[in-house]
Amino acid sequence: MQLRYAFRLYPDTVQQAALAKAFGCARVVFNDAVRAREDARKAGEPVPAAGELSRKLITEAKRTAGRSWLGEVSAVVLQQSLRDAEAAYRNFFASLKGARKGPRRGAPRFKSRKDSRQSIRFTANARWNITGSIGQERLNLPKIGAVKVKWSRPLPATPSSVTVIKDAAGRFFASFVIDTDPAADKARMPQTDRTIGIDLGLTHFAVLSDGTKIDSPRFLRRAEKKLKKAQRELSRKQKGSKNRARARRKVARAHAKVADARCEFHHQLSTRLISENQGIAVEDLSVAGLGRTRLAKSVHDAGWSSFIGMLTYKAERYGRTLVKIGRFEPTSRTCHACGVVDGPKPLNVREWTCSACGTVHDRDHNAAINVKTAAGLAVSACGAPVRPGAIPAQREETGSHGFPTGNHAA
Repeated sequence: MQLRYAFRLYPDTVQQAALAKAFGCARVVFNDAVRAREDARKAGEPVPAAGELSRKLITEAKRTAGRSWLGEVSAVVLQQSLRDAEAAYRNFFASLKGARKGPRRGAPRFKSRKDSRQSIRFTANARWNITGSIGQERLNLPKIGAVKVKWSRPLPATPSSVTVIKDAAGRFFASFVIDTDPAADKARMPQTDRTIGIDLGLTHFAVLSDGTKIDSPRFLRRAEKKLKKAQRELSRKQKGSKNRARARRKVARAHAKVADARCEFHHQLSTRLISENQGIAVEDLSVAGLGRTRLAKSVHDAGWSSFIGMLTYKAERYGRTLVKIGRFEPTSRTCHACGVVDGPKPLNVREWTCSACGTVHDRDHNAAINVKTAAGLAVSACGAPVRPGAIPAQREETGSHGFPTGNHAA
């Protein structure tokens, strides 16, 4: 299993200039590859092969006056940019054929130097390495130099590649790809007989089937006043001025602070749930649909998709069971005591009484218990299912971890 470990970089002024040059060269090669394929498509000619593009756009281009500056950066960076273009087209065609899971991918677009995110990738053959004494190691990159790194944890194994990223806030990061040892990961978290159901919400971020309620931090709501002030200052700056560029970075840093706090909260909570429980059940929520309602800001502030994604890859990594039940299961209006499905429950109804057995339910706690039961994780002490068949279980295979932008290993 592959995971990414991200660390903050602190390049000096000379190294920042070298990184900016590498970002620009990689962007030019990517755009040249997209343009070459589009020109071939419009002319009705065969798509140029990867080897032909490499020879034409890199090797031969370096010998021309207009592209001679491509030789000032590592050749591996340019080759990886070509591979990124090829991967973008593969994903696009796979989406058209319906062979790719997840949201549909559009055709690759030209990159701009004004893009909020810039990145370059070094593989092992680029001869990058980590140098220096313990605790003061630096990341030595070809034609860039030894860059200062803030090591927040030791790397568990030798990385296979490193991606240097510059985000919208002007921060630099090194993202290492690590091949983890499944046996060692599972040994870190011994098996337990505990199982849990989770009901995600807005009043509380999560309510567990054991009655635990986890408050929603509402990071965006708490930072709104500061964000509005920064955005108002940005709107008053003249377009194209240095003051506007500084104000834009200030807005980006404010948003990055909110995103980092949310990501840290998700990591801590998902790691705790995975370590304490052998089986976890959650609802397969339609976040995209909820994001089009009047609750959109609160839904996106909660970040449910990111949290479930962390639970998914951590469950696979540590040998846990994660079950997602269908979003149309009536968990909020089913009595967990007798199994009777009551009438619709508006969102403002936080407690209700079962009309059949008279049990008084906390809406979210009752839903969490039903989520656990629907997933088939609710068992008695002797191992027999509790109320078998009251709510049909829906099982799904745990998906492999895909490292989204901004998602760090924990």
